[in-house]
Amino acid sequence: MLPLLALPLLFAPAPLPAQTGGAPYSVDGRGFGRLQDAVDAIGEGEGTIRIAPGYHRDCAVQTAGRIAFVAVEPGRAIFDGVACEGKAALVLRGAGARVDGLVFQNMRVPDGNGAGIRLETSDLDVVNSLFRASEEGILTADDPDASLTIDRSTFSRLGRCDRGLSCAHSVYTGIYGKVVVTRTRFEKGSGGHYLKTRAIAVDINDNSFDDTQGTGTNYMIDLPSGSVGRIANNLFVQGRDKENYSALIAVAAEERKNPSRGLSIVGNRASLPAGIDRKSVFVADWSGEALAIGANELGAGLMRFEKR
Repeated sequence: MLPLLALPLLFAPAPLPAQTGGAPYSVDGRGFGRLQDAVDAIGEGEGTIRIAPGYHRDCAVQTAGRIAFVAVEPGRAIFDGVACEGKAALVLRGAGARVDGLVFQNMRVPDGNGAGIRLETSDLDVVNSLFRASEEGILTADDPDASLTIDRSTFSRLGRCDRGLSCAHSVYTGIYGKVVVTRTRFEKGSGGHYLKTRAIAVDINDNSFDDTQGTGTNYMIDLPSGSVGRIANNLFVQGRDKENYSALIAVAAEERKNPSRGLSIVGNRASLPAGIDRKSVFVADWSGEALAIGANELGAGLMRFEKR
């Protein structure tokens, strides 16, 4: 039985269209009809934008300040299908941001990287949010001095590898200083990897990666440039419909830009689909460094480690 994460989001009643009698966005009691106007009102300062329940066919670009984007009712404020700059519902390049209780869905753009959030610089905390039915959930640029934290969130029906374009993934980060993912569910991928990060350090702990309804997916966790930190206490179930089923976790498959010595992988549970006669590798490593692979509970057909 997989853990049921983010239940308020998955089972919240479908909201009505964004309210028309009152402003859909508010900052310190001031109402705004457009999300961008609310962002601009905070400017280079620090503030919270409260987002009313409903479908918001809107987007915004943050270029300064520290902003918290907070749902008034978690799971009922839905950003649906509108991307700014051909990128995402939220394009973030200010001094920092927090996203709490929001839903992002149906994000598609011409370059195939339509995301709920495009993070271009600075720290971001995401909590209790849902990303679904889009090309990508979260996509970042490089910021080696910043961190991305994701907690108690769900990534569902994301990713693609088609149209001759570079693949998109449920979460894909550039060279961030640290990426922390905790108590989060990844499921029903539609291509690419579930979590691909070039972060210098990672802390991926207490999550579920349920690929049983995935289609054309690849690795569960891909650290293509290498990384240090830990991957611990996660549940992995590989699906039947894979583009690449050769490994669940991949380390430095594309380059050895980051050190990987001492990367801890411990306390995880992993299994292959029942009734499928194939083999896979739990950890495939291209780094050539000494990883700290501890005790993990692996199902039939899974080899603990392979150097590639």
